[in-house]
Formats: sequence, C-alpha cells, structure tokens
Amino acid sequence: MHSYISIALDRTPTMTKSEQLEKLKKEMETANLPLMESNLVFGEGNIDSPVVFIGEAPGFNENEQRRPFVGRAGQLLNELIKSVGWKREDVYITNIVKRRPPDNRDPLPEEIETYKPYLARQMEILNPQVIASLGRFSMNYFLPFGKISRDQGKVFEAAGRLIVPLFHPAAALRSTEVLNQLKSSFARLPKIVSGAIKPEADSSIAVDFTARRKKETVPQGSLF
Repeated sequence: MHSYISIALDRTPTMTKSEQLEKLKKEMETANLPLMESNLVFGEGNIDSPVVFIGEAPGFNENEQRRPFVGRAGQLLNELIKSVGWKREDVYITNIVKRRPPDNRDPLPEEIETYKPYLARQMEILNPQVIASLGRFSMNYFLPFGKISRDQGKVFEAAGRLIVPLFHPAAALRSTEVLNQLKSSFARLPKIVSGAIKPEADSSIAVDFTARRKKETVPQGSLF
C-alpha cells in the first residue's frame, strides 16, 4: 500500500514563472514515473502565451530531441500555427504524458493518471487563456465526456479558461477530411483568443481541472 501526498503548486513569491517551470521539470526528472526508459519531454515555447497546445505523448523524434511535436505531426502543427499568423515560438506546446510510450503506442490509462497532476501544475504556472487540446486523450483530461468527432473545434469553459479540443495533427496526416476540419478550427483560434468567439458548447461536459488537481495525488516516493 502506497502512502500519498497531494501535489501543491509552489507559490513562493520570489520564484518567477520560468523558475517554477524549471523546478517542476527537475522534479519530474527525478520522480519515479512511468516510461522512465524514455527521455523527459517537458514542453517548450512562450511561457506567457495566451494559448497552450497539449498533445498526448511524445513520439520517436520527440524522444530523440527532447522537444514536443518535432516529427511529421509537429511539422503540420507548425504549418497550422503559421496559417493563423502566429509562430511556433509564440505559443507553448506540451503533452499530458511527458515520456514516449514504447513503439509509439497510445498512452495507457494508468500512465495518463500518473502524469495528470504534473500537467495540472504546469497549467497553473503557465496560466493560459486558451488550452487547445490535440487528440482525444488530451481532450478527455479537460472534457471527460467529450467526443473528438463531435466536439472538435468547439469552445468550452472550465476553471476560467477556454478549452478548444482539436483533432491531433497525426490524424490529419491520414485523412484529408480531418485535415480540412482541423484547418477550419485553427482559423478560429485568433478570434477565440481575442474574445470575438465566446464559449459556445455545453460546458457541463467540461471539468474544473484546477479543483480536481487538489484531489489528485502521486506516491510520496515519486517526489524525491
């Protein structure tokens, strides 16, 4: 039987946002987390961006470079970001699971559960206005009852943030129809950020992830 303690965000006033992120990254590097045989891919980009893109887990190229979305799906993501007048360095990009599953398989439910509290802390530090989830695994963290085929491109609100579920770029590489829908959804993002497009979907399927984070725990030994 494991003993558990809650993960609490370090709110030391003297710590900058970048220092808090670095502290969290170092904590994850030494924690006993799943997939330790892979490299930690923490996330990168503008830490003051109003938009954060969140995928599911790193792949082969991401594991090699220790950077999120640098393979074929990442190249498409870069193109989509550029298509709305932004640059990759203007936004922040990360994943729920921060290490690569073997053979690029989907992350397991227990792997996602273990990494969830760290993602919650990362989001609290970054404090984005809009979270663009990429794929169903990322979407279901924020929208447990969401369906990617039904809800992608819609705008939800949870814990004072806007959640916009999007198809994963990898899925768009396999389907022209998915790619066209993803392009249309991306085109709306600047208006969502500006407030021109308001929450328009049933927010009852969204979760208050800030409140939930306070209940999420990790094994005590994984923090040291």
